[in-house]
Amino acid sequence: MSDSSEFLPNHPLAPPTIAMGGGTFEVAADGSSAPRRHPDWIKARIPSGETYQEVRRLLHGLSLHTVCEEAHCPNVGECWDQRTATIMILGDTCTRACGFCAVKTGKPLIHDLDEPRRVAEAIRGLGLEHVVVTSVARDDLDDGGARIFAETIRRLRVTCPGMGVEVLIPDFNGEEAPLRTVMAARPDILNHNVETVARLQKPVRKRARYDRSLGVLARAKEYAAEAVQGAPAVHTKSSIMVGLGETRPELHQTFLDLRAVDCDILTIGQYLRPSTEHLPVERYYRPEEFAEMREEALALGFKHVESGPLVRSSYHARDQVPDAEARRAARALSAQRSGAAAAAGAERSAGAAARSGPTVDPEGRVVYRSGN
Repeated sequence: MSDSSEFLPNHPLAPPTIAMGGGTFEVAADGSSAPRRHPDWIKARIPSGETYQEVRRLLHGLSLHTVCEEAHCPNVGECWDQRTATIMILGDTCTRACGFCAVKTGKPLIHDLDEPRRVAEAIRGLGLEHVVVTSVARDDLDDGGARIFAETIRRLRVTCPGMGVEVLIPDFNGEEAPLRTVMAARPDILNHNVETVARLQKPVRKRARYDRSLGVLARAKEYAAEAVQGAPAVHTKSSIMVGLGETRPELHQTFLDLRAVDCDILTIGQYLRPSTEHLPVERYYRPEEFAEMREEALALGFKHVESGPLVRSSYHARDQVPDAEARRAARALSAQRSGAAAAAGAERSAGAAARSGPTVDPEGRVVYRSGN
């Protein structure tokens, strides 16, 4: 079977927890239920290979969760093989039960204050140019987990100074203080997903609200500018799933609404049903329709649009940053200068130590050197 083949939950090469959104289920001739195949244009790489296993061992060894696994992302094989992953902080249990999401729901038992350190350690080991950090919704916490987000950003800045940092946040119930806390830490990209059109918000997202999500995106840049005067602009980003019963005019209105709050980056992907307990797929969009939506959104002023059947919010995230090449070059130069300064400091320290006094041999005799 080729690398581009579709994998299903019980495929021998797929990890036990990974499933590629099961799509619609139908009754077989013997009365049992079996997943119907997705259209031919929806294919994903089988997760395998040494690099994939190395990334998996690193993340699991530090007790970190990824949305790649928890949400059954179809791109896990491709992304991990390229040493990219979306870290999911604040545990693996969400306080919300969205109709599309495979992440488990319940009462979270974990609030790990050491998590930012472990995330920074893992990301340093991966050697990334750009990282995405997301979380479950934590409505049980006073700040929704905002302080952990902010501390994670700060740790990553110290540990990986040349790397781009993107955070995909919940709506924090529309509260002002948590969003200010995150933006004060200065992520490069603030990502918050509207997920679907206004009409379908209640069945798809339940406890979220369309206008609240637009408000998060609208206020993010304002809060970032207030926190650090003169700092580079923070870009905002959002994502839409298609195939839940929306219409093209509704999608166009969603594009307009996102541009009205100055959203810079948009991703559009096909909804794939994780299980029979989740919302059904109403229809599959063809590749040419995704291409049309991309051109439509770009014409409205988005700086970058990623649109395709398997596109997810974090897919090819490194390449979605406006002026990505220039930003990478600037970060590389900054890291190079920091490294040179550190090396010069170490050399001066070594020289000072060499001149600090005479050497004592093993028998206790002082050995004087010229210049001492």
